[in-house]
Amino acid sequence: MNLDPQTLGPIIGIAIFVAIMGFRLMRGQKSRPLKLEWMWLMPAVLVLVAGSLIWQMPPRGLEWLWLGIALLVGAAIGWQRGRMMAITVDPQTHALNQQASPAAMIFLLALVGIRYALREGLQAEAQAWHLSVAFVTDVFVVFALGLLTVTRLEMFLRARKLLDDARAAGKVVS
Repeated sequence: MNLDPQTLGPIIGIAIFVAIMGFRLMRGQKSRPLKLEWMWLMPAVLVLVAGSLIWQMPPRGLEWLWLGIALLVGAAIGWQRGRMMAITVDPQTHALNQQASPAAMIFLLALVGIRYALREGLQAEAQAWHLSVAFVTDVFVVFALGLLTVTRLEMFLRARKLLDDARAAGKVVS
């Protein structure tokens, strides 16, 4: 069976995606340490990546508005995704742990599916709508920036409160 590259590419992409998501679902069953002091790292890297992409081919006019909307929508969804992550504090050691909930994983799968459908639709209609491929890419990058950064922010704020509460409960007042 001979497949042309336009057919083979998506099949390989879907296979890789399924393998990665299967791995994440298995890994998501386990509780993992949550280090508050490192939660800033991914958002910082994402800001640098998004900033460098936008700097290379800056948006014009109303494109800035669409990037702002993409950032806000990503941030709103990121807050909800962060709320779905289970965070626990060990009462003796005060060690923080996180565990992705099945709902968070399904949510992530749905977002990837929506993104894929939108990307295909936008690429097909980009020329008719006078959209550049760079702008469409920037919208998805800024959306991801809002989503992942605000997910981390929500988790950080909640984890810090849980840790403060656990420390306060462990103090003896005389």
